[in-house]
Amino acid sequence: MQRIIIFTATLLALSQGLIAQQQKDTTQSAPADTIVPHKRSFFPLPVLGYSPEKGLEIGAAMLYSFYTSRDPALRNSTINLIPAVTTEHQLKIDLKTDIWTDGNNWHFKSNLRYHDFPINFYGLGDTTRKAGATLLDNKRYKVQLEAERRIGGHFYAGMSLLYQKDEYNARENKGVYPDMPLVDKDGGHVTFIGATGIFDNRDNQNYTRTGTWVRLNIAYAPGFLSKHELWKIDGQLRHFISISPKSTVGFNGLFNSLQGSRRPFYLLPEMGNDLMMRGYYTGRYRDQNYLAGQVEYRYFLDPKIPINIWFVHMQPKFALAAFGGSGAVFNNRDIAMSHFKPSYGLGVRWFYDEGARLTMRIDYAWGEKRSGEQRQSGLYLSLAEAF
Repeated sequence: MQRIIIFTATLLALSQGLIAQQQKDTTQSAPADTIVPHKRSFFPLPVLGYSPEKGLEIGAAMLYSFYTSRDPALRNSTINLIPAVTTEHQLKIDLKTDIWTDGNNWHFKSNLRYHDFPINFYGLGDTTRKAGATLLDNKRYKVQLEAERRIGGHFYAGMSLLYQKDEYNARENKGVYPDMPLVDKDGGHVTFIGATGIFDNRDNQNYTRTGTWVRLNIAYAPGFLSKHELWKIDGQLRHFISISPKSTVGFNGLFNSLQGSRRPFYLLPEMGNDLMMRGYYTGRYRDQNYLAGQVEYRYFLDPKIPINIWFVHMQPKFALAAFGGSGAVFNNRDIAMSHFKPSYGLGVRWFYDEGARLTMRIDYAWGEKRSGEQRQSGLYLSLAEAF
């Protein structure tokens, strides 16, 4: 089942109070209308979650936003740490960095991750059944590094490196996993070396109101650094139109593909997460290719209600969102309209750092209803926009 994340208004207010000590409150009619001076901010968000396979999950999402220079056009850099433990003695540590240098000429990203978490494996393809799920233990070690350099105008070129090691073990002897022939059923390792091309003329990379972002990454996993020789293609498009001072429409599309004679099941593109095809359990549907698109409408809302409690002084600003999309997983040369599944939902965004347009979002999404099953759905609490 989808993880349900709960938080309290008191804890959020205390978190906002930490930001208020670092920066003065600024007011503006809409997030893109005024240039706000660069400020640093630190946002700790307590996270509680529950699911049958994990028990109670207790963790924290901590995001530090800063600027590497005083360049007024410089985009903000972030460091995001998410540690979490559960009552089933499971652990997750996720450290992400996103760094922009002076003039936005260099862009560096990294992701260091370790998790010891179970997943529900439903099988391969887009017709899997909930009743066929097998609970698997999964240990994952992941190092991802990316560097891009502006080569002229709004164009960037760069390189990427991804190392990932997985270990899998069935926790139960039921469902489809025990008898299904899978490549690297117990796990394996892979090292992808890739080249990236990007076009980016967005006004802001966080809560974007105008502009386009296109990214294509083609990566190769050589046999001497990986268990199998593989190719991976990742393409994504984001386009934003400001239709009024407070209204924005965003379009997002992606294509993921894994090519090779022996394709590990855990590297196959998966449908569903808090970014694209919200409402689906990540990996409920997986196959060699994944194509998806979504549209999101956002409306900026400033209720102009000051809050003064102890050391907390703020005038919170929000955005309302509605989104819808469709996606499909499929084998090579097997794409058809019948594979596409729906995703739609509503959400709220809270600007906890208005100057950098950093938001915390709450989304609820619905997906497909398969015969004999409840409609797939999910509640998401995340830092930053879906796209």
